[in-house]
Amino acid sequence: MSTIQSFAPIEPTQAKVLVLGSMPGKASLRAQQYYAHPRNAFWPIWARLLGFDAAASYAQKVAHIAASGVGVWDVLAACTRTSSLDSDIVESSIVPNDFAGWFERQPQTRAVFCNGAKAFDSYRKYVIPALAPDFAALPLIRLPSTSPAHARLTLDEKFADWSVVKLYLFG
Repeated sequence: MSTIQSFAPIEPTQAKVLVLGSMPGKASLRAQQYYAHPRNAFWPIWARLLGFDAAASYAQKVAHIAASGVGVWDVLAACTRTSSLDSDIVESSIVPNDFAGWFERQPQTRAVFCNGAKAFDSYRKYVIPALAPDFAALPLIRLPSTSPAHARLTLDEKFADWSVVKLYLFG
């Protein structure tokens, strides 16, 4: 079992929304890229939402979402985990990221979206109690995990659920 660290956020000039995972999986950690597993639905969903090529380079995909006002980060800065599964995170090892710092830099953030249950539960437990009231009160929306381990939903079903993000980006 080892301690793992998350990445720096994808932080646009002015974030309209913040999309949070729990902690990068092994494929992402190896590649040093968010959502690097080839079967993860994250980039195909965002490509459809924003109209870019899902086969674009990682740098191009990051540029597309950042230009649209989408921030991407993880709830956890560090934790101990034996596999890529959120269920293997050792709860007592969790260290959350600096969300007070995020909201200080990005006060115009309109909503927080969580990529799966672990990100949602961890944000509520470790982050919200430490936030200023205005930021703690932002809409917090749990979306189905884009992980290939969450195979209960099809890509089209996940896309339909994730489409709510457009209300906060373009509404």
